[in-house]
Formats: sequence, C-alpha cells, structure tokens
Amino acid sequence: MATASPELSTESKKPKDSPFSQQQLPAWQPILTAGTVLPTFFVIGVAFVAVGAGLFYFSNEVLEYHKDYTDCKSIDDVAKTCAEILSETNDTSSINCKCVETIEVDINMEGPVYMYYGLTNFYQNHRRYVKSRDDSQLLGNIENPPNNDCDPYKTDSNGKNIVPCGAIANSLFSDNIKLTYVGNDTTVTTTPVNLIRKGIAWDSDKRYKFKNPTVPEGQTLEEVLKEKTAKPPEWKKNLWELDTEDEQNNGLQNEDLIVWMRTAAFPNFRKLYRKIDHDGYFKDGLPKGNYTMEIDYNFKVKQFSGTKTIYLSQTSILGGKNPFLGIAYIVVGCICLIMGIVFLVIHLKYGKLNSDLDRLGEMSGR
Repeated sequence: MATASPELSTESKKPKDSPFSQQQLPAWQPILTAGTVLPTFFVIGVAFVAVGAGLFYFSNEVLEYHKDYTDCKSIDDVAKTCAEILSETNDTSSINCKCVETIEVDINMEGPVYMYYGLTNFYQNHRRYVKSRDDSQLLGNIENPPNNDCDPYKTDSNGKNIVPCGAIANSLFSDNIKLTYVGNDTTVTTTPVNLIRKGIAWDSDKRYKFKNPTVPEGQTLEEVLKEKTAKPPEWKKNLWELDTEDEQNNGLQNEDLIVWMRTAAFPNFRKLYRKIDHDGYFKDGLPKGNYTMEIDYNFKVKQFSGTKTIYLSQTSILGGKNPFLGIAYIVVGCICLIMGIVFLVIHLKYGKLNSDLDRLGEMSGR
C-alpha cells in the first residue's frame, strides 16, 4: 500500500492562508468621544425616567387593601392568638384554630378583584429548598423512589413514598380563608363572597409540569394515592382532599399546590390565593364597606419571625401593584442624567485645555 510522504502530510496540516486565519479581517473599533458619550447618557436617562414614571403611574392606579393577620385572636380563646396556640405544640395536625379579621374597603373596587396572601422573611429562594422536589413525581410517576433532593421528606416511617416529596411541598401554605361582606355605614347586609379556586396558576405549569397518576378503570384517585403514597408530614389534609368539590383541581393538579411550588425569588412575596367571583351582588366588583375574613389558621410563621397578610387588589395592564420596577427605572435614569451632567461640566471645563495640549505636542514634534 502506498503511503503519503512526510513532506506531503506536513503541508496538508498547514492552515489555509485566509484573512480569518491571518487575523486580517476588517474590524470596527469605536472611539469614545464627548460627542458620542454625552448624548447617549442623556438619551438613556430621559428614556428610563419616562418609562419609570409610566410604570409608577400604572402601579399607583391599582387599588389595593391589605390586612396583617399574623397575631389574629382565636375565636375559642380570645386571650390567645392562633400563633401562640400553634406554637405550644410541635404536632399541629390535630389543632384547628379559627380567627376573624376585618378589612375596610373605603372606595368601590371595580372588577376584576383578586385575593393574595403575602409572607415575609420566608426564604423560598434558598438553594437547597428550591432543589427539594422531584419533577418526575409531579408528572404522576408516584411509584418510582423519589430522588435524593427530597431528603428528609422522601418516605414515611412505613417506607411509602411521600407525594409530593420535598421541603417545598411539605411547607405548603395551608390557611383557609372565607370572605364575607357585612355592609357599610348606612346598610348592614351579610353576603358571602364567592372565591374561585381555579385559574390562579400558570396554564403552562398545570398543563406540562403537574399531572395526576394514571387511575385504573374501576378505581378512584383516592384509592390509588392511599394505597401507594403518604402525605407530607406537615399536611393536615391528604393529597386527594385538596379540593373534593372539583376532581380537575385535585391531587397533583391542585392549583394551590401548583402556585406554591413556583418558588419566589425574594424572602418577602405574595402569591395569588383566589379570584373574586363577580356574579350576582358583586358583578361590578367589591362595594365599599367592611369585610370579614374567617380564617382557619394553620400556617406557622412565628418560628422564622415572619408575618402573614391578606391582600384584596385590582390589576393594571402591567399586572398587580408593584412600584419597585417604576422606582428602579427612575433611579437608573436619574443616575445616567447626573453622570451626563458631570461629564458635560468636565468636558466644558477641561476639554479645550486638552485639545490645546494635543496641538502643542504636535507642533513640538515637528
């Protein structure tokens, strides 16, 4: 067999003599001068201030009322708060503490109106907490052993798989809240406000990330889950009891669970709890007056120095009430404008001197 000569093989390994290999391609190197930098600072500054002002305006247009119920007094023992009653024992599965709070709405709220719960000092963004879930299990694969990220909430004492496993699901927000309109200064009428449980989660989450296990013919979801799984230790309800009125909103496809499993980026956050049913008496929104909130107080926050708040809020074209984004844009825009003014003053004061020195250097070089 003929073999290539050493000279031929050496030649073939040489790179092609091209502008790219010889680094001779044309390039553009911007020269930053006062004439280009200063207008950029002013344009960015004005644009950011204008956008920020718009965002801040739309945020302030949103009507919102809130009530902190962290220290809500127990109905059965008015001398104690529900937080104190829950803190007296580690096993809260058998404790049912109810309390009532009042929230005053002094301006008619046009619909749609939403109810949120807010938590403070709760770090859902902790790395280990965020990882503590099994996405395969949430898609209905309940028979496979949960992954190690779910430790120590993988299995119960009997060896059954905890479904859903992990710290996120175990800490599910479990307060139950009922809203009732009790009238205003001129009229007294007790009208329950119907709260909608569905439509509060992202549609993409419910469609692609959460599915109930396959139920064999002749069985129910409850029978399948009861036979093969155990509930998280902090839950009072079983997975199949999250919404007994609507099977499409039960089990792993319960929207309260789906909303909670989408972890928050900051320690102080709010999540959508319910939508107000604008039908009948509340077809135009929530009329001004007093509203009572009957609360099944289950979720403990005192042990991490947190608070719990209920929000009744409208939305704008940009979402809920959140002035942070508008303020951030205005601050960045103002910084750009200030820097532009500072650089302009420096240019006007020292720019001519520098150009004279450059010309003097050129003349001396000749």
